[in-house]
Amino acid sequence: MINDTVADFLARMQNGIMRGKKEIIVLKTKMVIDILEILKKEEMILGYEVMDDHVVVKPKYFEKEPAVEKFKKVSKPGQRIYVNALEIVPIMNGRGISIISTSQGLMTGSLAKSKGIGGEHICNIW
Repeated sequence: MINDTVADFLARMQNGIMRGKKEIIVLKTKMVIDILEILKKEEMILGYEVMDDHVVVKPKYFEKEPAVEKFKKVSKPGQRIYVNALEIVPIMNGRGISIISTSQGLMTGSLAKSKGIGGEHICNIW
């Protein structure tokens, strides 16, 4: 039984990309699918396919170099990290994204900042 499915997802993604995998299998949860949708919209992955109990992710590479290589969990089950719109900062000078869980759903930090809303800082990806 996995307590933190987002941390498991981030670890599987980072390990799979470091190994140069063409497909990475992750557990299927609503939060993971929402994060994958953001990554697809930001063109950090090629796509994903939802199966019965898991999701197959197709990472994006440029001449064997991954589009993203670091996945860092910020808010943990034992210590939630909340930010307001003023506290959201660019990741890697705008080359990465932060994912914020807001009252309007999961979104990138830059989108949350532009809407003037904060929330739980889930993770940083670059």
